Amino acid sequence: MANLQGKAALITGAGAGLGAGISEAYVKAGAKICMVDLSKDVEVTAETLRKQCPDAEIITYVGNVADKEQMRAAAKATAAAFGSLDVCCANAGVCRLAPFEEMSDETRDFHIDVNIKGTWNTVQACIPYMLEEGKGAVVIASSVTGDIVADGGEAAYAMSKAALVGLTRCLAVEYAPKNIRVNCSQLGYARTPMVERMARESNPEDPESAITDIARNVPLGRLAKPIEVGNLFAFLGSDDASYITGAQIVIDGAATLPETSSIGTN
Repeated sequence: MANLQGKAALITGAGAGLGAGISEAYVKAGAKICMVDLSKDVEVTAETLRKQCPDAEIITYVGNVADKEQMRAAAKATAAAFGSLDVCCANAGVCRLAPFEEMSDETRDFHIDVNIKGTWNTVQACIPYMLEEGKGAVVIASSVTGDIVADGGEAAYAMSKAALVGLTRCLAVEYAPKNIRVNCSQLGYARTPMVERMARESNPEDPESAITDIARNVPLGRLAKPIEVGNLFAFLGSDDASYITGAQIVIDGAATLPETSSIGTN
């Protein structure tokens, strides 16, 4: 397990799904965390974590990553509560499916506002505290979608997630001299509320079959658990990853590796 003792982390999208898994992994690794989410339900998730780990230091902040001032306030609250802000986990994201020719500008802009601007706002709010401390780590939730693979109906999501790979690379170079590392995860599919919503959009009559079909195409035979993604985020935020920056780390159960589903000995 990664060692995050003494580190303070801000985690967005922390109320459920991947963000809850990241929060759990960080707490178990010894970090003090600020759980940020648009929903007030983030406090329920935080209370569950407090019961699991009674010694955990956890604060919450209800805010919208698309609002720069709210993210600045969340970062300020984190540093004020814990005395530092060492790790930024820019996890909050959205996905809505629609045929490209039918996708509204509002849906397109929703992805840009949350996935791109939200990540930008979150990281930009946290970086000044890391510059003051002379060190830090940023972990951005990108995706295999857009940069490596894509499905029909994902144009806005794919565009927004691919943009985060470029952001990761640029920031890694820009802040390496300042001892701030920037990496991104590229997740395939995990069993989260977002993926369950995508399944309903893909197959309204039988969404569970869409989930089953995803798992069937993953060599490991299943979707990721949020805690597994959380463990990757914990490693990248820890000093164990001290020489890793600018990396795009795929975590997809080898889903993007098979060349075909019909050729071979398996």
